[in-house]
Amino acid sequence: MSMDKEKQQLSIEVARLYYQSSLSQQEIAEKLNVSRPTISRLLNYAKEKGYVQITIFDPFSDLFEIEKKLKEKYGLAEVHVAFSPDPNYNSISEYLTSYAAEYLEDTIKSGDIVGVSWGTTMHKTVTKMDRLDVKGVEVVQLKGGIAYFDVNNYAFETITLLAELLNTKARTFPLPVILDSKEAKDLVVVDRHISKVIELGRQANIAVFTVGTVQSESLHFRLGYFTEQEEKSLKANAVGDICSRFFNEEGQISDAEINGRTIGIELEELKTKEKSILIAGGDRKIKAIHGALTGGYANVLLIDKFTAMKLLKH
Repeated sequence: MSMDKEKQQLSIEVARLYYQSSLSQQEIAEKLNVSRPTISRLLNYAKEKGYVQITIFDPFSDLFEIEKKLKEKYGLAEVHVAFSPDPNYNSISEYLTSYAAEYLEDTIKSGDIVGVSWGTTMHKTVTKMDRLDVKGVEVVQLKGGIAYFDVNNYAFETITLLAELLNTKARTFPLPVILDSKEAKDLVVVDRHISKVIELGRQANIAVFTVGTVQSESLHFRLGYFTEQEEKSLKANAVGDICSRFFNEEGQISDAEINGRTIGIELEELKTKEKSILIAGGDRKIKAIHGALTGGYANVLLIDKFTAMKLLKH
């Protein structure tokens, strides 16, 4: 047998012991009764000859590419794609809200005015945040937070917990978000306590929100804000909402009448924020996310990998 063939076989044996049986180079050297540098040389030889091929699976490598494409598609300042090992909604929600919690911890600084919306994604994100060492932060609700029904919208819990983590007091919005008539809404918003909260929401340099859908399980429909007819009309014309303002797939307000009865920040006002942060993921939210980004209401998107890839094809 030629020396070359022998070297080849020995290098394969060494590679097996090293890569498959996880022995150290020293252990292999003792076992085969050769020097450790020889083992090192044989391992290199096995790689050069192609007997050993190392593939590294990096679940994050393609995330950067996706972020870049989404930024271009929607003209965003920042896109952050969270890794989720599984496309089901629970997994996506778990990973995305953990990611969002870290992002907010890194983003919020002393002196910021932070406006927040409500909903389950927001609540889950805030429960995962740690207390921050910041001073002089204001936390304000961007829309009315009172629910008529016993379905929990987590509005109060979300904002009070966030305020606590930021060492401040919450400016809540103690009103239903949608009133029965525009007249009622017009009267309410001139009240000095309410107009102060609205004004603070306008001044917020950071807005954090998610998108709702127009499916039957949507919080708004379960909270009993709409008549059957209105619900039908929204399902037919809108793709989702931000802060209870419903928009179509172009991002335009889908029902001016309902919008006129809605209390809270106007969608146009979100465009002026230093950071308008949309946190959203999951199959059922794709249309809503697309509409929100087409309307230009967010400049920062936090999304999961699976939803991001589908959004690129949308």
